[in-house]
Parts: sequence; C-alpha cells; structure tokens
Amino acid sequence: MFKIICVTDRKLCREDFLTRIEKIAAAKPDRIIFRDKNCGDGEYVKFAFKVLEISDKYGVPCSKYFHPDLLGDTHLTMPMLQHIPLSEMNYLRVVGVSVHSVDEAKEAESKGADYVTTGHIFETSCKPDLAPRGLEFLKQVCESVKIPVYAIGGIDPQNIAQIVQAGADGACIMSGFMTCENPAEFIEDLRKGAEINEL
Repeated sequence: MFKIICVTDRKLCREDFLTRIEKIAAAKPDRIIFRDKNCGDGEYVKFAFKVLEISDKYGVPCSKYFHPDLLGDTHLTMPMLQHIPLSEMNYLRVVGVSVHSVDEAKEAESKGADYVTTGHIFETSCKPDLAPRGLEFLKQVCESVKIPVYAIGGIDPQNIAQIVQAGADGACIMSGFMTCENPAEFIEDLRKGAEINEL
C-alpha cells in the first residue's frame, strides 16, 4: 500500500509546532519523520520526546534523526550511515536513509536500511536554487533496490499520481503538512490522488 509520510520543519509551521503535530498525527499519516535542522542537540532531543508522545498517542510511527539518547525508529543521512555500522545498532528498529543517487540507494540497502527517501523530485520552495531530479531519476532509484523508496520534494495532491506511476512506495511531504489549513483534509486529498494509479 502506498504510504503518506509527514516530514517536519518547525520554521515552516504557521502555528504552535506541537499543536500542528497533534493535528497531523490525528489525521493518521503512515509515518512522521521528525526533522529539524534548526535545533541544537539538546533542543532536538527535548522536542523529539514531545513529538514521540503525540505520535504514540495516535498510533503513528515516528522516526527521529539519529541521536544516542533516542532509541527506536531512526532516520539517517548518508554520511551518518557511512560512519555508523548498523550491525552495531541492534537497538534501532526501523532505519530510513536519505539518498540522492542510485549508488547511494544501493549502498543504503546493502548496509541494512529498511527504506530510503529520495529527491527532490519536483520543484520546491525548500530548495529554490537546486533543480529537481525528476521522475526518471525516481524511477531509476525504485528499480535499483528492493527496499521501499519514498519520494520527497514538491509533492502535492495534484502530482502525487506521478509518484505512484514512477514506482515509488510512498511520498514524503514537508511544506504541505506544515502549512495546510487542515491536515486531515490534506491527507485525504493526497490519498485520493495516489489511489488514481493504484487501482
């Protein structure tokens, strides 16, 4: 089944961040990835525990960026994966990795990743000066590995069907979840858009 995943970014949020997380978790995405590049180490851990408490309340899996004080589902950058042997981290459950090439996707799979996120696929305001990698790139990544591939970058209800057609197992959305008026309606529109090509 095609997955809808929320990736967080506090600086994009138009209301109290934890209030927004509560609304998103109540809307039941398939996963939340707590990403916050603007946090210091201690601040990230503090917010992570609060986000986890909310996601657990609604039964939504939540991945955090790697930190020794945070166990459970973890999301890694490629440099993190290359410096942390997964074989030595048996306490981690689900491990996702952000990749930006076919070779990186293959490496992540070979080192034990459970899924990869890849992009950005479409133009996005989060990376205005960087050209999107596009659907053909996404298709190549999907064909190169057996683990799930989740696309990220500029995905919305209008173009999500193209992500399904390219072979992705899911879509990660950041700006849409952080800025939409109603997360429940937003996720419903995403699911409807994805279902067009799943039938």
